Amino acid sequence: MINLWLHRLPAMAMGIVLIGLAACGQEPADPTASAVAGFELPMPMSNNAVAAAEGPDGPTLYSFNGLQAGKTWQDTSNAAFACIISIKQCEEIAAVPVDQGRLASAAVTIAGKIYIFGGYTVAENGDELSTPEVFAFDPQANSYARLTDMPTPVDDMVILPYRDRYIYLVSGWHDEGNVSLVQLYDTQFDRWSVATEFPGKPVFGHAGGLANHSMIIADGVAVAGLVDGKRKFAAAPFVWRGDIDPGDPTRISWRAVAAHPGGPRYRMAAAGDNSRGLILFAGGGDNPYNYNGIGYDGEPANPTDRVFGYDLKTDTWRELGVLATPSMDHRGLVKSGDHHYIMGGMDAKQAVSARILKFRIDD
Repeated sequence: MINLWLHRLPAMAMGIVLIGLAACGQEPADPTASAVAGFELPMPMSNNAVAAAEGPDGPTLYSFNGLQAGKTWQDTSNAAFACIISIKQCEEIAAVPVDQGRLASAAVTIAGKIYIFGGYTVAENGDELSTPEVFAFDPQANSYARLTDMPTPVDDMVILPYRDRYIYLVSGWHDEGNVSLVQLYDTQFDRWSVATEFPGKPVFGHAGGLANHSMIIADGVAVAGLVDGKRKFAAAPFVWRGDIDPGDPTRISWRAVAAHPGGPRYRMAAAGDNSRGLILFAGGGDNPYNYNGIGYDGEPANPTDRVFGYDLKTDTWRELGVLATPSMDHRGLVKSGDHHYIMGGMDAKQAVSARILKFRIDD
């Protein structure tokens, strides 16, 4: 593991057709033009919860909460945006109904509604607090409904949809440390339960996806003890596969699998692809960092450009291409139609971006 000294502030059959990526070693004809989706978020936003759903004007990308360009405690945001794909237009919509901005929250779409979970607040003195709120956003009505709070508030967790009903929250940070919990939310009954515990070191900033009945959880940052009263952090270059019992969603059989090539990445964009049995990962930082993009070791983090996937059928990793624009600080990879989208994040020199990238994978 890569040791990081500091504390979190207190408290080849498959190819990528690149609309924004290089396919199988071949550059697209115009990588700069094809690297973007043709529209941007109304303002730069990073560490934002993202999802796709059917909006009033057709397939729409959504962004909730996040960090604005100033990257200070005052730049945490509860703003929300809707980006209509057909007309390539983004607009600000009703904000998430919370008093303070949220970082490291997560969102996922189930049965046409977007569920938004947690995040953390940052106080002027640097204290961070994990928040318990859960909201269901109705894209058609542009409205939020408050649901039952998370039993254990977490942020920087992995969030995974299952069977268009259940939502898994895997590990993550809770106020003063990481948790091994796998919390399971049933959208049908607004009810929480606990699934089989995550067996690896508890982490935050990890990434993962779920396809069919299997999930992959990769990387993240673990707490490796205290030095002079401060937490010692370590990048966790470990990957775990969890296979869900189809008859009982609370039962998960976990096993370690090979780490992906290239070393661990922090806050990658990730998602599962059911039709291909593939878990996709894109971008991410090369050095775990605090919310401003500066590493816990004091060194600035740099965005990466790799796109790769884990094939659940063969238990192997596949290189799928590279992003034309390196990007990091993501909370999800969303899909609409044939394309996957990366919304906002950080570019080189830890600059918060409004850019929307897209790519497509073809068999």
